[in-house]
Amino acid sequence: MQIILLERVENLGGLGDEVSVKNGFARNFLLPKGKALIANAQNRARFEAEREAIEKRNAEARDSASSAGNNLDGETFILIRQSGATGQLYGSVSARDIVEIAGDAGHQIKREQVRLNAPIKTLGLHEVGVRLHAEVRVEITVNVARSTEEAERQAAGENIIETLQAENHAAVTEQASEMAEAAAELDTAPEGDE
Repeated sequence: MQIILLERVENLGGLGDEVSVKNGFARNFLLPKGKALIANAQNRARFEAEREAIEKRNAEARDSASSAGNNLDGETFILIRQSGATGQLYGSVSARDIVEIAGDAGHQIKREQVRLNAPIKTLGLHEVGVRLHAEVRVEITVNVARSTEEAERQAAGENIIETLQAENHAAVTEQASEMAEAAAELDTAPEGDE
């Protein structure tokens, strides 16, 4: 289906471009969201007549997103989650969780603006992209930890997963040495004491 873009669409084109897309993408996303018009003589004439107003509206939206992006860019959000000894979360952190924590901090973003390829399933610092407008993209950091103290240690540069693994290894080694000592004591006990 041939369409005329009313705004820049990522990986597709810019304002006023006439592009070919699949029918479903046009009918289910671009047309209902007001991002495009079906390319025909009537809509081409309408677009040219309204081009100045459309460009002005897009510029205002970009400027608004840019100012919001300046406040949001580089922000770090702490999410407290439970995890196993290896740093795997019991559950995951999704775009909805990021929108909620950003909203609590006073940043209004929508779930579809969060660029999260897959849910976050481990402890640590995770870089997440937020696309506020087709031309405005910012990066935020999501600090996933088991406690606020752990989040502060991660922010200072400590790798909590490695620390957890080292602590687990030390505990297992200590337990193994205790068991070896207990076994050695049983072997050296006099047999006549029965």
